[in-house]
Amino acid sequence: MTVKIGFIGAGRMASAMIKGLIAKEVYAADEIAACAPSAATRDRIAADTGVQVFASAAETAEAADILVLAVKPKNIIPLFNEEKLRLEHRHLLISIVAGLRIETLATYVPDCRIVRVMPNHCCMVLEGAAGYVMGPGCTPADREVTDRILSAIGLAVEVRECDLDAVTGVSGSSPAFLYMAVQAIADAGVLHGLSRDAALTLAAQSMVGAGAMVLNSGMTPEQLIDGVCSPGGTTIEGVKTLQEKDFKSTLIDAVNATVKKSQEMGRQ
Repeated sequence: MTVKIGFIGAGRMASAMIKGLIAKEVYAADEIAACAPSAATRDRIAADTGVQVFASAAETAEAADILVLAVKPKNIIPLFNEEKLRLEHRHLLISIVAGLRIETLATYVPDCRIVRVMPNHCCMVLEGAAGYVMGPGCTPADREVTDRILSAIGLAVEVRECDLDAVTGVSGSSPAFLYMAVQAIADAGVLHGLSRDAALTLAAQSMVGAGAMVLNSGMTPEQLIDGVCSPGGTTIEGVKTLQEKDFKSTLIDAVNATVKKSQEMGRQ
């Protein structure tokens, strides 16, 4: 059976992408295939999504022209050197493998077009923020297909490959920083008498709303901050405290640390 898109690897990120593609009606379940060496994994993803499953990457590549490479970096060499996966000119390969540069991947698959993607954790709820790079030889049609696929799991921005380390810090790692902020704000709410559930719900929804305001209001973060801070009011006191504690510089340092680590991993 021929399908439209195949996933090489069926872990959490691949599962999230598959569910997003089906939910957003980009592809139907019977137009998607996935492969995994583990029978338990194949059974799980087939039961969860209804897609066709294969035991090998070669079978998936035979069935689909568009492939998503979603394996761990340590599995790249065995995939191509031991399993002898070979791709053809007809294939568009969308790689979400962390740290794997296009020029490196091209040594394994010189005949196909390659797109490199840095997705993030939030694609699990179809609110991801991904950066992607179109490799040499990719066509406008490839770009359109890539954008349609990534838009099914959130927001996607095309960048240069040299920018992907920065994308790692800005969207790849930053959800962890934001989870820390939600946790701290909720803890403060509990300290002041709110139930844990109420505090966490209010803090999390405030973060969702703040993100939507940044994306949709047409206002800068500075303007939005001013809009919340009434003269002599409550919010300005909190903002003043964060400024005194060097909140902005601390976040910049956190992003810088992730970018530096991403650069080191890329060199390895």
